[in-house]
Amino acid sequence: MRRTLIGLHTFVGIGALAGGAAALLNPYEPLGVPVDALEFSPFDNYLIPGIILFTVIGLGSISSALLLYSGSRFRGCVSATFSWALVIWIVVQCLMLRTIHFLHITFLAIGVTEVILSTATMLRHELFPLNVIMRIFREKHLYR
Repeated sequence: MRRTLIGLHTFVGIGALAGGAAALLNPYEPLGVPVDALEFSPFDNYLIPGIILFTVIGLGSISSALLLYSGSRFRGCVSATFSWALVIWIVVQCLMLRTIHFLHITFLAIGVTEVILSTATMLRHELFPLNVIMRIFREKHLYR
């Protein structure tokens, strides 16, 4: 489970860093995508989406992979946070572009898989913040 999650975060992170960098370097037609696609979005070009893609999805996914690899006690929480960020990113992107592409479906499935694996990791190893919640339930004799 850990290796799969590290692999998914690394894959998403590298792709997001590349896509975000492309949008930063050419905000009017990154990777050949015309600015016309943003017609129904609040953006005039891909600069702001590129910054978000590069930093939140790209660097966030890479940091998640590194924390999972290192065994940090925050690995589950950070992984879940950036997994949800990917899911939200894809849904918002589809709404703004008013289209669904095969890559949207693929990355939504990856994001949901990451959410499930991150949550399972937190439960299995009683990681933050679930360890705190479980301790409260145990003290109240609600959970054994």
